Amino acid sequence: MRALSKILRIAGLTSIAALTACGGGGGGSASAPSSGGGSTTPPPPPTAANVLAVQVSPGPDSSTQGADINTLFTSVTVCVPGSTTQCQTIDNIQVDTGSYGLRLIASAVTLTLPVETIGAGDTLVECTEFADGYSWGSVVKADLQIAGETASSVPIQLIGSSGIPSAPNTCSGTGTAENTVAQFGANGLLGVGIFAQDCGPSCQTAGSASDAYSSYYACTASSCQPTGTGTLTAQVTNPVTLFATDNNGVIITLASVPTNGAASLTGTMTFGVDTQTNNKSGSQSIVALDPDDGEFSTAFNGQSLPDSVFDTGSNGYYFADSSITQCSGDYAGFYCPSSVLSLSAMVQGENETGAVVGTAYLVPFSVANAESLNTSEPSYIAFSNLAGVLPTTGNAALTGSFDWGLPFYYGRTVYTVFEGSTSSVGSGPYVAF
Repeated sequence: MRALSKILRIAGLTSIAALTACGGGGGGSASAPSSGGGSTTPPPPPTAANVLAVQVSPGPDSSTQGADINTLFTSVTVCVPGSTTQCQTIDNIQVDTGSYGLRLIASAVTLTLPVETIGAGDTLVECTEFADGYSWGSVVKADLQIAGETASSVPIQLIGSSGIPSAPNTCSGTGTAENTVAQFGANGLLGVGIFAQDCGPSCQTAGSASDAYSSYYACTASSCQPTGTGTLTAQVTNPVTLFATDNNGVIITLASVPTNGAASLTGTMTFGVDTQTNNKSGSQSIVALDPDDGEFSTAFNGQSLPDSVFDTGSNGYYFADSSITQCSGDYAGFYCPSSVLSLSAMVQGENETGAVVGTAYLVPFSVANAESLNTSEPSYIAFSNLAGVLPTTGNAALTGSFDWGLPFYYGRTVYTVFEGSTSSVGSGPYVAF
């Protein structure tokens, strides 16, 4: 099962709007509290075909909507299937380890990509639910080039595509529409989480995907009906799993963030684990993920949280702690302690039954006052200590979770090995750091 509540891409839109107007602030790195400032030290630039440049940057619409906070972006080259000339490189694609497959905002795509059909020629359309809204759009096919890796005829979602009816209530009733660049905060989303398909076997039959964050519809020009995809290969697919090689996982390496934050941040995403000399495993801490939902266990503040996730698509740490002062007004949804807090939690793997397995690892982290992040540098957009209140209603009902968002990845190299894949140290799915 791929639970829709497990891909908290951003927090509440009001809170994000407040932070986009701010910046600056203090706090420590994701790996340990920091006592000083200084410049970030970026990793070396990509030098191999399986290495993709990624960066935390303001995003595609910062001049009108404000800069994105703690959002990891990259570029993807999209081609009409079979063509080497009808291609387009699209930047400001958000990198998300908490979802699966490529999704592009239609207005950012200049190509005419073939639409996937189902049944008697109906258009296959997807409703994707995020913690803060939904996206509606046709499934189309594209050849992809990501760094030096390629994948052919990949099913992707074209969000906000034309020629289809408006989203039915079963989709639009799940939250706020995110069908434009301004609403989405990116030109698209590259989901490189542990699963090959975004919905899996539960979406092969109509009406059986109530526990998934994606649902499919067969649409005529005037109406849409829920449908199963019939085959797994028809579903929006994690493109990394379709590479000829380097297809068993991804490794994300990001620079650390100084105490006062940073105006930008660079890093790399390396494809494959133990497939080449530049992606070898070592002595990392390995956290097994439940193969049903990609979750693991976090022990924090006396709580056992078996539905925890590692997620570059979340812009902060999200957890429940009633002892920490919450922000109000425009900053509601984030924590606002009177001073920076140095905290820690234990993370441990889970197996398919949900039982904890493997070694428990201590992970230090820090939490700053989100409202104080406007007191230093207005251009700062990367913060290692941004934390929010765990949502308990709607698409984001994560009551038993600790969401280790993008700040966890700062100053670390984090390995994600996919379901059904292996590396030199074990079988996926797992995350290692």
